[in-house]
Amino acid sequence: MSIKPPFTELEIKKASSGFYEGYSLPIALISKISMALLVIWALVWPLNANNVLGSLNWSLLASFNAFYIVIVGFFAFFLFVVAALPSTGKRIMGTPGQQPEFSNFSWFSMMFGAGLGVGLMVFATAEPLGLWGSNPEVVSGSVAGNSPEAVGSAYRYTFLHYGIHAWAIYVVTGLSLAYYAYTRNMPLTIRSALTPLFGRHVNGLLGDIVDVLGVVATILGVSVTIGFGVSQFIDGVYAVTGMEWMMDMTGEAPKPGTVGLVAGLIMIMGLSIISAVSGVGRGVKYLSNLNLVLSIILLGVFVIFGSFAFAMTTYAASLVDYIGHFVQLSFGAYTPLSADAFAAALPEAAQPLAGDLMGGATNAWGSFEGFKSGLEGAAAELDEDTLAAVYAAGNEGRQFGWQSGWTTFYWAWWIAFSPFVGLFLARISKGRSIREFIIGCVFAPTLVCFAWMTILGGTAIDLELSGAAEGAIIGASNTAKLFVTLSEMISGGFLATITVMCVVLIMTFLVTSADSGILVMNTIMSGGEEETGVKHRIVWGVILTLVIGTLLIAGKTNGGSDPMEALKSAMIIGALPFTMVMGLMCVALAKALYRDGKRDQVADTQTAAAE
Repeated sequence: MSIKPPFTELEIKKASSGFYEGYSLPIALISKISMALLVIWALVWPLNANNVLGSLNWSLLASFNAFYIVIVGFFAFFLFVVAALPSTGKRIMGTPGQQPEFSNFSWFSMMFGAGLGVGLMVFATAEPLGLWGSNPEVVSGSVAGNSPEAVGSAYRYTFLHYGIHAWAIYVVTGLSLAYYAYTRNMPLTIRSALTPLFGRHVNGLLGDIVDVLGVVATILGVSVTIGFGVSQFIDGVYAVTGMEWMMDMTGEAPKPGTVGLVAGLIMIMGLSIISAVSGVGRGVKYLSNLNLVLSIILLGVFVIFGSFAFAMTTYAASLVDYIGHFVQLSFGAYTPLSADAFAAALPEAAQPLAGDLMGGATNAWGSFEGFKSGLEGAAAELDEDTLAAVYAAGNEGRQFGWQSGWTTFYWAWWIAFSPFVGLFLARISKGRSIREFIIGCVFAPTLVCFAWMTILGGTAIDLELSGAAEGAIIGASNTAKLFVTLSEMISGGFLATITVMCVVLIMTFLVTSADSGILVMNTIMSGGEEETGVKHRIVWGVILTLVIGTLLIAGKTNGGSDPMEALKSAMIIGALPFTMVMGLMCVALAKALYRDGKRDQVADTQTAAAE
């Protein structure tokens, strides 16, 4: 019995002449018009853009928070199964007998450069410290924030956000792209991954929409990454130079101001565009090597001068804890707590005051003491036991608020970033087996992320636990925490040298990320072509700069405390449609692997019969 050959006749209509020669006109125009409208909206009506994006973001989270959580858990377990099955894990992403294009060392080096970098520089200290003060165990009242007892749960969720689930998101996209590109000789673009489900229909409007969703997700994912990176870059420049004009000095701690952020953004994106235009981007390998060397030096500083013993003890205990809670972390999703459900769970004495009590009791960023101190009138007269019961009744609402504001943000960020990282992982993994690809691109980077987070973040926590930092690290902005931790750990000329090195490291990470993001967007719009026109790189570099700049300004409009707020809201909204595409990619890949296995069985049977 023969099986119908797979559909591989992918046709992406491209302009034959003019400015868009070699590009898909619908993908390019729809993507650019969408981004242009977003830029104009944020530039002309920044307050409206910030408010509408924030409102839409929370409306979507109320409906889709559980979807984000569960589907990312599904991605991880899907990859486990694909790698474990002998029939699928051994398949080579390429022609039979093809050898890997890169050595294992080069493969790992490029992989780390793609998926790590800006995120780890910004959040190596900020993530563990933030979760030490607020995580689901703290939110439920089980442990006190910023206490020795909260360290374990802080790292449980740090490992969740930067571990297997994060890399599974990248690998689902990368594996889907690589499999069709190298086993079926199809274009390295998003629509190729849906051909097992939709066949020739992806040659038309459906395929254009899928690729546009990939471009938009990439733009917004890269924008958030660059936004955080530029903020930390300005913090670093301020730490070196003390130039206050770049900073907002009105709060308890200095943080990058709008002028500083825009100036830093223009500088970084200008260098990225020059890199893309001049061909300097071909030296990304050398920049990656420089980044790796500087990263090792920074890690060494923390190993020698930081709390290495505390970090390694935390690493071992947290890894066991993370594995033990893996299933619950993967699928433990929360939904909003309704007013009726909250009221029904209250003690009888508190039920008439449900409307006055719900806001404080479901505030994920507060505490029981803060809840009590914020009460007025009859609510403030309730006894301690009743208030404790009220606070307990709001736990589900607090858990939803925390999860949607923290874990779901990360899942949306990684999903939006996955066309960029996934396409890069696919490019460097030709000739690898599926099992090798999954193990190499999920588990190895995960362990490195864990070590980075525990060595840098553990030092910051230990400095606060011992009282040496006296709250200085906790009180710093997220993007300044690394520099404040360094200042508490070392001093003098050595501190100045390491701080300058960090600024250089952040800058090179940002330039390579922006440059690579521009190239990925052009690759998708050109139907999988690796070499794209210089003029389009310039255009997309300018568009990316405008998107980030206008949304940063919108986030600061009307006294907003977080300039990243509008960017983050836009990214979560833009990532949702591509999340659905990724779910379909998994179904399509499962079908393709099953059918290809059947085809191999038929071919083996026919060969045996012929002999």
